[in-house]
Amino acid sequence: MGPQAAQLSKQDAAPRGRLLLVDDEENILKSIRRVLRRGDWDIETATDAEQGLRTLEQFRPEVVISDFRMPGMNGVEFLTQVKQQEPRTQRIMLTGQADQQAIEEAINRSEIFRFISKPWNDSHLVLTVKSAFEQYALQTENERLHQMTQAQNAELKLLNADLEERVAQRTRMLSQAKREWELSFDCMETPLCVVRSRDFAVRRANLAYARVAGRSIEEIPSDTACYRYLFGRNEPCTGCPLPAAVESGKGARGEVQQSGRTYVVSAYPMAGDDRVVCTYRDVTEEQSITRRLIETEKMAAVGQLAGGVAHEINNPLGGILAFAQLMSRDAGRTAPDLESLKLIEESALRCKRIVESLLKFSRHSRVEDRRLFDLSKCVEDAAVLFRAQLKSTPRVELSLGLTEGLPKVYGDPGQLAQVVLNLLQNGLHALLPTPEGRLSLVTGREGDRCFFAVADTGCGIEERHLPRIFEPSFTTKAPGEGTGLGLSIAYRIVQDHGGSFHVDTQVGDGSRFTVFLPIPLQLERLP
Repeated sequence: MGPQAAQLSKQDAAPRGRLLLVDDEENILKSIRRVLRRGDWDIETATDAEQGLRTLEQFRPEVVISDFRMPGMNGVEFLTQVKQQEPRTQRIMLTGQADQQAIEEAINRSEIFRFISKPWNDSHLVLTVKSAFEQYALQTENERLHQMTQAQNAELKLLNADLEERVAQRTRMLSQAKREWELSFDCMETPLCVVRSRDFAVRRANLAYARVAGRSIEEIPSDTACYRYLFGRNEPCTGCPLPAAVESGKGARGEVQQSGRTYVVSAYPMAGDDRVVCTYRDVTEEQSITRRLIETEKMAAVGQLAGGVAHEINNPLGGILAFAQLMSRDAGRTAPDLESLKLIEESALRCKRIVESLLKFSRHSRVEDRRLFDLSKCVEDAAVLFRAQLKSTPRVELSLGLTEGLPKVYGDPGQLAQVVLNLLQNGLHALLPTPEGRLSLVTGREGDRCFFAVADTGCGIEERHLPRIFEPSFTTKAPGEGTGLGLSIAYRIVQDHGGSFHVDTQVGDGSRFTVFLPIPLQLERLP
């Protein structure tokens, strides 16, 4: 091995970060060391806060994990001092008690990155520490970029000053009046043109107008209609305000749609002339922000409604479950009766899960509710429950393509089963009004992600509806047939699990919804 190869090998073997563990129990320190050794981090330990502060000065860790209860200085006080000495160091609190006041104090004083409860989940512990190192690296890079930006801004100011001086010198060399008009016209960021009113011919345009058209200012053809040059149309744009401005002699405004963009067009007629000044302002992003704000308000309303809905529905559901279970225990029940009672119980439990999903739509689920589970088994259980509903639609076929041996994923299988059921229900509705066709449900793996997909041979989704299908309360179903909450709740559940949605659809040929879920760190290297 040559010197260069040896140097590269040494760099590869270097630890990926420095980690300090502080706990007064040696067994805890040993256990955490054993769990985190797979991360290849340089780890130091301390048995109390004072020793931890001494180690902090020498070791300069990037991440600190501290117990809450320790003799002398407790974890909150210790991490507060860590924050003061090393502000970028990420701080994680390890606690074995549900002390709400202590947690609030830790958040306010120490700005804790994460909390880990004893006993911990090994996978969650590794993911948390990995996220802390990534956060440290992100903050370091942000500071570097900030300093670089400041230096570039200073250089840019000098360049701007020099440019302004050059422009001033050039301006004085030319005709003052003509040059002032041309500079004012071309320096406007808003696309602007002068149009002849009788035939929409462009007489003059600025640089911003040429950029929207995708051409240089020299390429503007003489007497070409604005709608043909700017938007490539053969007739005036729908919503064009120019005729109204000419008729009234005053300024007019209208909206024009082109290639998925929205432009607000303003027309101002010139007094005593047949020309009109038109400006174009792209408001696509503004409208997108407005839609997101409306969606946020809807989300807040759903969150406020969830608590009341859960209280009103859970009480009668509890009675249905209790009576169904009691009746199933009565001696002498026939097999069909027992099967019906079983379906009643399963349906009531599904209703309870729907209510829980509505609650979790407005808040994140607890970490302790989640675990590693087999995605194919979860999907299969949901399909079994859905098959009972297909008995009323015998001409609809459900096919399963479940991949065995998939790496386990981390999350709440009950919530993800609810996502599967919701997608199956939407697929079934897409086969209406004649309930016939095929539904397919498959699982598999793609890189470092597992996935499940629901496909139907139904009507598909129109392109204009695609951007809104995950919005709360948006639905294309008839009144009384849907609330518009199903996909939005499913989207929130998948997001909370670190996953993503992918939608493939074709009007008349059906749709395919694919949900990707990340494979936990310790499993992603398995074949």
